[in-house]
Order: sequence, then C-alpha cells, then structure tokens
Amino acid sequence: MPSVLIKTYGCQMNVRDSEQVMRQLEARGYTFCDTETEADVILFNTCSVRDMAEQKVLGKAGAITTLKKRKPGLIVGVLGCMAQRLGGELLGKLPNVDLIVGTQKFHEVANYIDRLRGQAGHDPLVDIAEEEGSQNSIREHVLASRQVSAYVSIMQGCNMHCTFCIVPSTRGAERSRPIADIVAEVKSLATQGVREVTLLGQIVNLYGRHEFPVENGRSPFVQLLHAVCAVPGIERVRFTSPHPIGFKQDLVAAFRELPNLCEHVHLPLQSGSNRILKAMHRAYTVEQYLQLVDDLRTARPDIGLTSDIIVGYPGETEEDFLATRDAIAKVAFDNAFIFRYSPRTGTPAAEQHDQVSEEIKMERNHVLLELLDNIALEKNKSIVGSTVEILVEGESKNNPLRYSGRTRTNRPVMIEANERWLGQLLPVKILSTTGFTYYAEPVLTPETLETATV
Repeated sequence: MPSVLIKTYGCQMNVRDSEQVMRQLEARGYTFCDTETEADVILFNTCSVRDMAEQKVLGKAGAITTLKKRKPGLIVGVLGCMAQRLGGELLGKLPNVDLIVGTQKFHEVANYIDRLRGQAGHDPLVDIAEEEGSQNSIREHVLASRQVSAYVSIMQGCNMHCTFCIVPSTRGAERSRPIADIVAEVKSLATQGVREVTLLGQIVNLYGRHEFPVENGRSPFVQLLHAVCAVPGIERVRFTSPHPIGFKQDLVAAFRELPNLCEHVHLPLQSGSNRILKAMHRAYTVEQYLQLVDDLRTARPDIGLTSDIIVGYPGETEEDFLATRDAIAKVAFDNAFIFRYSPRTGTPAAEQHDQVSEEIKMERNHVLLELLDNIALEKNKSIVGSTVEILVEGESKNNPLRYSGRTRTNRPVMIEANERWLGQLLPVKILSTTGFTYYAEPVLTPETLETATV
C-alpha cells in the first residue's frame, strides 16, 4: 500500500489535526514512514503564527522538487494554517505541490489523496473553504502501544482578533463541540489505557460561550472540566491555551474542587505594559493579570505558571519593555516562551509604522531570557531533593536509556529506562536539574512495586 510521511509544524492543535489525518489514511490501508525517499505521499501540516515557521515549510517543501523528478507519482500536500492563509498563491511559491487543504477540511485529505492518485497528469487540488461543523471532525486517534496521554480537540477558531495574531484568519470563528461528544471521546481513550488528556482550543477557556448556557454558576468550559474529570481511568486533566479574560471565579475554583485537574496553567501575558496590551487588544490590564495570578496561587499554592511574552511589538518603548521585565519578575514564572514580534500580513500590527528594529528585539529577548533563567535557577534549588509524582510517558527523545515523564505542574523529568515504570503514576525523588529539565530516581514503596507492570 502507499506510504505516507506527515511533517507537522507548530502547536498542539496541529499535532492533533495531523493525527486525525493519519487515522483516516490508516483506515484506507495507507502505511506510514519516516523518510522522504520511502514516501509515496508527503504532507506538510503548517503553522502561520510566525514568519519563520512558514519559511521553514517553504524551504523543506521546495527541496522536494528534486525528489519529484525521480518519483513522478509522488503526491505532495500542504495542509493547515499556511495553506488556509495563502491558498492557491502557494502554487506560485511551490509549483510542484499537488494538494492544498485548509484548516476546516482535514477530514477530506484522505479522499483528496485517493482522487489524486487515481488521476494521471492531474491538476493541483485546492480546498480552503469553510465548512459548518468541521470542529466535530477532529475526534479519532492513532495511539501508540501503551500510550498514556492524549490530546483532545474541544473547539476551533478564535474571535479575539489580537492585533498581532493571524489565527482568526487561518482558523476561523469560534466553534465548539458538544460536551457529550467530548466526554465520549475521552471515555474511549480511557478504555485504551490513556490516563491523561489535554483539552485543546485556540482560546480553550472560552469554550462553548456562544453555544451552551451557564449552569449553576459554571461556564460551559468548567462544566466540561467537571465532566472530563469524572471519567473513570482519567487521572490527569490539562488544558491549553487559555486567555486571561476567560478565567472567571468558577474556573479558579475548579483548581480547588477537581483533584485530577493538574495544577499548571499556561497563561499568556504577552506584555507587561498596559499601553501595549491595549494596542494589542488583549482586553486586560497588568493589574488584572497579577490579581488572577494571586487568585490561582490562593486556590492552588503549588500551581505551576508558564507564559508567552512578545518583545518588540510595534511602538514598544524602553519604558514598556521594562514594565514587561518587572511583570515577569513579579509573577516569577516557572517558564515562558519569549517571542520576537513577527509581522503577519493582514494583521493591524503589521501595518503600523513604528516597527522596532531587529537589533533591539534581540537585545530585549536576551534580557528576558536571562531573567527567566535566574528565576528558574532559584526555583530549581527548592525542588531538588523533593519527591513528586510523574506520569511516565515513554522513551526520551534524546536518550533511549532514559524514560521521560512530567510532574503535575508540567515539569519534564527523566528517569532511568525501566519497562515496569512505563505508563505509571510514579513517585520520584528529584536528584538534579540542568535548568528546565529534571533528573530523578523512583521512590520505591510497596504500592509502587505492586502496581508496576513487569
């Protein structure tokens, strides 16, 4: 049968979309490979959040030209956000591409590949149309042997229109799946051995606000959290990525009320300057953000907080930057992703005339990274020597002699590879750290020895 290679760029949503495509191709008898030379079909699932992500795809897909000359029947497709943004324009940049499919048509990819393979001398196929109900099509999984964690897509799209962000253009308007459908998917995963699920959405904590009512003071998203946390066999629940304005008191309370809701929140700050936040259309102030941090830490004192920060947004002054630095120091994030502002065509920020130079962006980026490293170093000192619980997920990507897992606060932990720990919720003692990765040894108790599988 034809062999497929899927290369995925970008966020967890893209990973989940690629998995759906794989599941539908698998159901038709396609197999999967790891190298381009083995493949009969090569698919690039793309990201448009930053220009660098698009340039990477253009370079990689462009290099396939030589391979197509040797394999005339090779099908090359571009899927996802970049396909949605550029549509048929991509053919001018990548003339050897056969298939361009947007973000609301992933469920049609298998049909289109079958069609292209059945046509000699076919024209390129482009489909970036919107489709009502497409958010419900991302629901099937391809699970590896003994896989214990999985992503679950609960909604698509975004209505926030932050001035720097292209996601509303590439993913469309907010659309949410019914709670019952999501719970059924999670139950199915639990029966297959999954113990942890991560709920995904562009702004995940605004789930269902247009489709479903508030009940007993709980928003649709908090209702969903309670329902998913009640699924037998699901011992950990996470979600990403939220927006600060979606954190009402019912969601803060969920961290007190739901033991299997992991005490970690990725909470994008973007800027510590109220002037820049207003220009970004972020709809909160730094003071409101800091109050939310206090509320979350009151609800769960051990909660882990990570964030996204943009440096060099158009018009960002030194004063604005220093305000961001001060906000990071006040929150003392466990980790944060620092991004240099990247203009995206079609967004309001890209049209501003007061763009910040790349040199200044680099300088500010370096300052914030150094600050984060120092904060992390102080936190690391308090964690080394402590005992924490990890979910052992599988072999480390960089070292086959180690298994990797994550704490409930989402810290990555490495332990010695041992088959009996795979898939277990395991107490470990933290021995050392290199910065943001920790090394540990199992804490052997009668309970862990009894539950371990040999």
